[in-house]
Amino acid sequence: MELSALPFDDGAPLKGSARSRSCGSVIELSLASDEHGAITAIGIRPHACAIGQAAAAIFANAAPGMGGQAISQARVAIAAWLSGEGDIPQWPEMQLLEQARSYPARHGAILLAWDAALEALG
Repeated sequence: MELSALPFDDGAPLKGSARSRSCGSVIELSLASDEHGAITAIGIRPHACAIGQAAAAIFANAAPGMGGQAISQARVAIAAWLSGEGDIPQWPEMQLLEQARSYPARHGAILLAWDAALEALG
């Protein structure tokens, strides 16, 4: 439900999308950033499963103020955690996705927002 408060902005200067190969879920992001590359506004167009949408909401709650490097580092840490090769990442609310770790077919959906943001931020 949180995503309804973040409508996709067709006029935003930065846009990115990502698709999960395993389930077909898609997340599209519209972003704005400041002169330092930090995210200042987020819009989301979700065409994703419930887990993908939940992960997108978790992303959107903490991403403002972060730049590409922080997003990239978080994405690496989340992927490692999902595969059992790392501790829970230091991303707010990530513990809410703990139960999804046992469903590898949904791991791609969890990473969609981070992937779309990295595409948008170039």
